[in-house]
Amino acid sequence: MKRPTITDIAKEAGVSKGAVSYALNGRPGVSEATRARITEIAKELGWAPSSTARALSGGRTGAIGLVLDRPFEVVVPALLDGFPDELLIQVAAGRDAALAIHRRWRAERKVDGVLLTEPGCAAELVRIGLPAVVLGGRGGVPGVPSVRVDDATGAAEVLQYLAALGHRRVVRVAGAAVFADHAARHRAFPAGPAHPEPSADAVRRVLAGRPRPTALVCDTDGLAVAALAAARELGLAVPRDLSVVSWDDTPLCRLVRPALTAIRRPLGELGALAASVLHDVLAGEATGDVSTSRPRLITRGSTGPAHP
Repeated sequence: MKRPTITDIAKEAGVSKGAVSYALNGRPGVSEATRARITEIAKELGWAPSSTARALSGGRTGAIGLVLDRPFEVVVPALLDGFPDELLIQVAAGRDAALAIHRRWRAERKVDGVLLTEPGCAAELVRIGLPAVVLGGRGGVPGVPSVRVDDATGAAEVLQYLAALGHRRVVRVAGAAVFADHAARHRAFPAGPAHPEPSADAVRRVLAGRPRPTALVCDTDGLAVAALAAARELGLAVPRDLSVVSWDDTPLCRLVRPALTAIRRPLGELGALAASVLHDVLAGEATGDVSTSRPRLITRGSTGPAHP
């Protein structure tokens, strides 16, 4: 008989795999009633941590690796809130540098597996035998599952909200968002050329278009803050003349004035879910792409009714 997994528990309980991981690892993120129900279902199904997963703190290194192309001081801690394992993080510029780190980790047995922010390295990691899970977009490589936040749903909610406020000229300012499904964002809400760094100049170019947008949806909190600065320099009042939305709800969104309306993505759940999927990969279990619970739109002072 096949050993029950957290996927089985999630199906039986009607919750996400991330919620099961929270409950069974004693982490916050679920109510006590839900934790008790999940624990009871796990007992009924005869679930126990796999020997491979237990080895993460024994025979294996007990660490998982994450290579970033630049520091993410705000977003990574949000991911770590839900991550139950030791995470080895290193910053590398470009695919070749990232591959060099992954090869070294594999050769030196530094990590048991890795999380990828982009799928570009996935095929090579399969070749060298380093287990991996993609955060954000689809992996596209057999044996490399992905864990995603539903950015398409986030886009739809924002557009519906802005439409209800009377906005008909809404522009997305694309940027180097982390743990994002860029393809899903583009399908739901096409944008102009991406801006890798927060830049008031980039936003000025967008606002120079005619007819001028009445609302901007910015891929990162940095771009959203740059939009506030650019609007101020151009003599535009936010939100009277221009509404601004950030695609990430970070502490920065609450510190600026006006405070930024933002999409709150469940990054803590993303971390917990990625860990559980990687454990399944290490245990040799069949895995597929999964998604977290849906993001939520948090409305604040940077959005308001459109004016002619």
